[in-house]
Amino acid sequence: MHPLLADRWSARGYDADATMSDEHLQSILEAGRWAPTGGGRQPVRFVVGRRGDPTFAGVTEALKRGNQSWAPAAAALIVLCTDDLPDDPKMHDYATLDVGLAAGQMIVQAQADGWNAHPMGGFRAPDLVQQFDIPDSVRPLLVLAIGRLADAAALPADIRERDGRERTRLPLSEIAFAETWGRPLVPDNR
Repeated sequence: MHPLLADRWSARGYDADATMSDEHLQSILEAGRWAPTGGGRQPVRFVVGRRGDPTFAGVTEALKRGNQSWAPAAAALIVLCTDDLPDDPKMHDYATLDVGLAAGQMIVQAQADGWNAHPMGGFRAPDLVQQFDIPDSVRPLLVLAIGRLADAAALPADIRERDGRERTRLPLSEIAFAETWGRPLVPDNR
């Protein structure tokens, strides 16, 4: 597996003094813009805030309590939305997949540029809709926090402990099947 993927993790301990250049922000947004998209529809839209601007403050206010404890130290908060076709329910599902693909590419690009990206589902979408006058046909689906890692010694104990946990995933033998559900494609690789 490529080191950009193997080394990726969702940190909470960000350096609140780090700022993101226009170049790095645009690079991350371009990665999302060029993500695969169902039928070439390109339904993904971004609401972008950098720490200190009104957009960042509005996104922060819409985060749920757990995320409000660490996300304000991020250099940028990006809301990923889908612009759905209201008369085509199939597009509703495809657009959701497109947001996931865009987020994945943005996370890898951030990692390649020396940043850490943490995707969040813990936010109040109606608050974002109201705060940013988001049209009825557009759904906020994910917030991406992007920041530079802080010195672990400077972090609050709870964030330092969470960021210090070992990153684990289920083995392929439990998630990749062949011929019938539950029959591992590969032997147990623990």
